Amino acid sequence: MLGYVTDRGTDGPGGAPRGPLDLSLLRTFLAVHRTGSFTAAARLLTLSQPTVTTQIRSLERRLDRELFERRPRGVAPTPYADDLAAQVAAPLDALATVADRGPGRTPAAQPVHLAGPAEFLCVSALPALAPLVEEGVRLQVRTGLTDELLDGLRAGHHDLVISTVRPRGRTLTAVPLTDEEFVLVASPEWARRIGPRNVAEDGPAALHGVPMVMYAEDLPIARRYWRHVFGRRLTGEAAVTVPDLRGVVATVAAGAGFSVLPHYLCRAELDAGRLVALLEPDDPPINTSYLAQRPGTPESPHVTLVRDRLLAAARLW
Repeated sequence: MLGYVTDRGTDGPGGAPRGPLDLSLLRTFLAVHRTGSFTAAARLLTLSQPTVTTQIRSLERRLDRELFERRPRGVAPTPYADDLAAQVAAPLDALATVADRGPGRTPAAQPVHLAGPAEFLCVSALPALAPLVEEGVRLQVRTGLTDELLDGLRAGHHDLVISTVRPRGRTLTAVPLTDEEFVLVASPEWARRIGPRNVAEDGPAALHGVPMVMYAEDLPIARRYWRHVFGRRLTGEAAVTVPDLRGVVATVAAGAGFSVLPHYLCRAELDAGRLVALLEPDDPPINTSYLAQRPGTPESPHVTLVRDRLLAAARLW
């Protein structure tokens, strides 16, 4: 029983007896362990940060153990804290589920909270998951930037996050999902004017004066392509910036200029001839996406279905 989780000993500091641990302290501890931050845990529990700090210090005194290492950004769990979280996570979550639904009620199938980049979700992930809806799986989807979504995963707002970077720290686990290959593209009209052979021979000089259509003003995808393929720094400003890569695809296909795009996102346009690859390097830049979860949490059958379907479908992406 959770009320009898102890420090595996009989006497505390100064010979004080160790009895059952307070469930509220364990609940606060688990929130800090999952979020990696006293501040985030306080928001999750609707407590003040000083209250969370006081409760963690109280638990540390009770256990006579340090649970978290304070860092400039958040906290990191000690090995002892990881062991304690593994011991208490499932019972605490089960207790919270009972409390949320009330006694005597049949638990309803909970929706799977999936988050990731809007473009990847819409083009690849959601079509792969569509058959699960007929099996009774409910999906609640959130889009956004990776750092924001990973913070939400740590705070318990999501079950699964498709991340464009490998999450750092021990609060999340992640497995590689798929590799995105980037391609330099333009409309057929611009491709004729530029000449793919000129790009192969002259490099970025062949693109001088051609308008750039990019995802953001700092040109992150194109800058990486330039460094990796051409071995030099990209300079200049975008003629058009669209904070959705699907908009970049449509704008370039309509003849606005050139761009660098994930191949999966413009595959249909390339196959149909609405876009043309300006260069086919032997070693194109690749970015790996990951499927991230919080460790130590009970996993519903539907979360398992969604995760396994994504991993299986990714083999064909």
